[in-house]
Amino acid sequence: MTAQATDHISNHHFNGLDAQQMVQTVDAVKRDATLAKFEFRARNQWLGGMVNRSSIQDLYGVGTEDQSRREPFTFTSSEPPVLLGANEGASAGEFLLHALASCVTSTAVLHATARGIRIESISTELRGDVDLRGLLDLDPAVRPGYQRITVKMAIKAECSDAELDDLMKLVRAHSPIYDTISRPVPVVLERV
Repeated sequence: MTAQATDHISNHHFNGLDAQQMVQTVDAVKRDATLAKFEFRARNQWLGGMVNRSSIQDLYGVGTEDQSRREPFTFTSSEPPVLLGANEGASAGEFLLHALASCVTSTAVLHATARGIRIESISTELRGDVDLRGLLDLDPAVRPGYQRITVKMAIKAECSDAELDDLMKLVRAHSPIYDTISRPVPVVLERV
């Protein structure tokens, strides 16, 4: 984030963000790259059938264990009846779409704020195409995961179409979840 990009931050809050804190955070990470290292954590417990529950509370960031969450966030996941569940919660694939939508939205707001673009609204529609033959081990040529994810993001903002196009390029280049999904990332799955 350049000084020119942050000149617009005369107001303490911009797009719902504490703009001064954003600038301070960016400057701190520029001075000490170790502050950029984060470890997010989740714990999951199978509850029976197709139901499991994740708990998310602790994390490591900016050089320390974060203690800001007094209670864990919990998320129950299941499947619709056609996939042997009873709709006790959204499916894992649907949570993935939520994570992607949340991250591209937050990334858009962050980079818009850094560039002085006032956001009026953002809405996103996602679709993920899956072929169950991969999950069910019926066809080795079919991958078990999403075959394609389509994200349609509608942004209304006080800027030109060219600036919105540039903002979308930044989202594609810098959204952590977009990056994680669209490029291979090492995942270690081990029995303990």
